[in-house]
Amino acid sequence: MSKRILVLDDNQDILEVVNEVLSYENFEVHTTSTSQNILEVAHEYHPDLVILDYLLQDGNGGDICKQLKADEKLSNIPVIIFSAYINRDVDYPAFGCEAVIPKPFDLDELVNKVNDLTKQN
Repeated sequence: MSKRILVLDDNQDILEVVNEVLSYENFEVHTTSTSQNILEVAHEYHPDLVILDYLLQDGNGGDICKQLKADEKLSNIPVIIFSAYINRDVDYPAFGCEAVIPKPFDLDELVNKVNDLTKQN
């Protein structure tokens, strides 16, 4: 059974690339461009990993990560945060994420990180 990946990013091009690359790697991918009801989506989809964009038009990936980690049923799911703001003064580990990948991201780095984190799960 393939591992399930939930991806939240408000950039449709990034969603398409991530979906294509991870689907090619035999992951089942669910993408969304809105943070509205993201916890409900996660409860229904049962992902093995969540990928969140840090800066969203309708939210903040760091805050969403905290919400996921605070939820009893979702807290063990590894989270990767994508961010174009790596050099800014943001304490990403404080959100509870297992990894941060800078944008623009390297596809091999993404696949390797997803594989590493889903093997642990």
